[in-house]
Amino acid sequence: MADKKNKKRALDDEDDDPQHVPFKRRLKPDQSILKTLQTLTKSVRSASSSSKTLTLSDLSLSSSCREVSDVDLSSVQSSIERLVIRTALSILSNQGFAFDVPLRTSANQLYVPELDRIVLKDKTSSRPFASLSTVRKTTITARILQLVHQLCLKSIHVTKRDLFYTDVKLFQDQAQSDAVLDDVACMIGCTRSNLNVVAAEKGVVVGRLVFSDNGDMIDCTKMGMGGKAIPPNIDRVGDMTSDALFILLVEKDAAYMRLAEDRFYNRFPCIIVTAKGQPDVATRLFLRKMKMELKLPVLALVDSDPYGLKILSVYGCGSKNMSYDSANLTTPDIKWLGVRPSDLDKYKIPEQCRLPMTEQDIKTGKDLLEEDFVKKNPGWVEELSLMVKTKQKAEIQALSTFGFQYLSEVYLPLKLQEQDWL
Repeated sequence: MADKKNKKRALDDEDDDPQHVPFKRRLKPDQSILKTLQTLTKSVRSASSSSKTLTLSDLSLSSSCREVSDVDLSSVQSSIERLVIRTALSILSNQGFAFDVPLRTSANQLYVPELDRIVLKDKTSSRPFASLSTVRKTTITARILQLVHQLCLKSIHVTKRDLFYTDVKLFQDQAQSDAVLDDVACMIGCTRSNLNVVAAEKGVVVGRLVFSDNGDMIDCTKMGMGGKAIPPNIDRVGDMTSDALFILLVEKDAAYMRLAEDRFYNRFPCIIVTAKGQPDVATRLFLRKMKMELKLPVLALVDSDPYGLKILSVYGCGSKNMSYDSANLTTPDIKWLGVRPSDLDKYKIPEQCRLPMTEQDIKTGKDLLEEDFVKKNPGWVEELSLMVKTKQKAEIQALSTFGFQYLSEVYLPLKLQEQDWL
C-alpha cells in the first residue's frame, strides 16, 4: 500500500516538474489508444445502422413547423415564376402586392429534443409594397427573386458578394441582401444552396479522406499543411472514402495548422476540418456529409469560452438564423473533446495563460445555460456553470505553454486514451 502511495506521489511530482512535459508519462502506447478509437467507431456505426432518423412528420410537427427540402434548379425556377405570376395578378386586380415571408425571429424558433436541433415554427408575416416600413425590403425581395431566376436560367453559381454588387445602391449593405436571400429560400421551400448562391471558400479539410470535387479526385493526405479548401457548392462533392477512425472538428485555424503540420492524422487516423471560427454553410454541409456517409464519430476541439460552446452548438443543433434548414445543416452527436473549463485545472494550465471573462462573456455563458439544447446535456451544464463560476476562459493555444506540440503530442492523445469527451 505504501509503495502505491509513493508511486502516485512520484508521478504527481513528475507532472509538476517543469523539466518534464506534464502528463506525458501517463500516455499508453499508440496501439492501445487506437483500440479505444476502433471501439468507438464500431459503436457509432452500429448505432447508425440500427437507428432511424426522426423527422418533423414522425413527431407530428410538420403542420406547426416549417422545414425546407433539397430541390433541383427547375423546381426553384418554377416556384419563382408561380410567385411572380401571383404577384402580377394581384397588381392587375388593383390589390397591390405583398410577400408572405416566414418569420425567422428568435421567438419563432423551437428546440426539439427528439431531433436535438432547432427548427422554425410555421409563422409568417406580410411584407407589403404599399407600406413605408416595408417598401424597401419588399423591393429587395423582388430584386433577389429576379437575380436568382437569372441564375436558374443560366445554370451558374455566384457568391453572396457577387449578388450584393449587382445592386449596391439598393442593398446598401451585404447583410441586408444576405438576410433576404435566406428569406427567399424559406419562401420557396428550398435550401440556400439550391438558389445557386454560395459563400466564398472558408473551411478547410486535411487527413484521411478521398473525395471527388467536380470529377477531380482529391486525396486530403497530399494537400500539404494548408489542406484542401471545402467546396462552396456541396453538389460538387461525391465518392467519399476514408480509413479514418474519427473526424476532428477544430474551431481555430491556428490549432488546425499545428495538427496538420504534425501529421496528427497519420498517428491517429482521422479527418481534421475547420471553418476558421464561425461555421459557414459549406463547412456545416461538408461535415454532415462526412458524418452520414462515412459513419464516423465527430470530436470537437474548441476554445474554453462561451463562444466556443456556441460554435459547437451551431454545428450540432443548428443556428437560429438558418433554423429553416437545420435538417441539412446539423451534424448529430458531436462529442465535446476539449478544451473544457475543467481541463484548466486538470491539465494545470498556468494562471498567466488564462483570461478573465468580460461581463459580456459572463452574460453569454448565463444565457447559454438557459438554452434547452444545453440543459439537455448535464455535462455541458456542469462545464458551463464552472466557467461562469470561476470567470476564467482560455484558448486552445494556452496549451502551448507546455510546448508548441503539446496539443498534438500529449493533450489530444491523452484525451482519446481516457475517452474524455461529452
